[in-house]
Amino acid sequence: MESFSDGVIAVAITLLVLTISVPSIGPGETLVHALLKQWPRYAAYTVSFLTIGIIWINHHAMIGRLQTADYPILILNLLLLMSIAALPFATSLLATFLKEGHGQKTAAAVYSGALLVMSIAFTSLNSLILLRKSHMLKAELSAERRRQILIRNVAGLVPYAVATALAVVSPYVTLAICAAVAIFYALPIASGV
Repeated sequence: MESFSDGVIAVAITLLVLTISVPSIGPGETLVHALLKQWPRYAAYTVSFLTIGIIWINHHAMIGRLQTADYPILILNLLLLMSIAALPFATSLLATFLKEGHGQKTAAAVYSGALLVMSIAFTSLNSLILLRKSHMLKAELSAERRRQILIRNVAGLVPYAVATALAVVSPYVTLAICAAVAIFYALPIASGV
């Protein structure tokens, strides 16, 4: 299960780079200017790469706790992987429409919504493992420790939901919230899944 998951996550994180292309230079434009005009692509790529990377780290910790996996765990893991595999599309959509005069709010909602779905899938899988399947863990975790882990997971759902709701107001705020979530979970203080 872990090897298959690693493969899907590796492909998804690699596909993100396809959102960045070599810019075409218009008349009187410099390469520097053309590169700078692509900032939405760099921003979306960075946030998504960091997010998928953090999910990979947390997935390793979550699956590493298991002694064995059963059918419900495999199915929820598959749903999590499906949500991760959709992130390159959502990233490309946001990167393409962020500066357009139309569609940017929808693109931002799809992007943050995809992150929200991924967060729900991750939290659901982790909840199943820590609450209903704790007898399948390699080492016993106290109820308090399992609760701490789950609170940390659930905390990520709220900003993604807010970012999705705010997409109709400002796609830039949506991207900023998603970036803040990625930065928070990348900090050592938020580690310890």
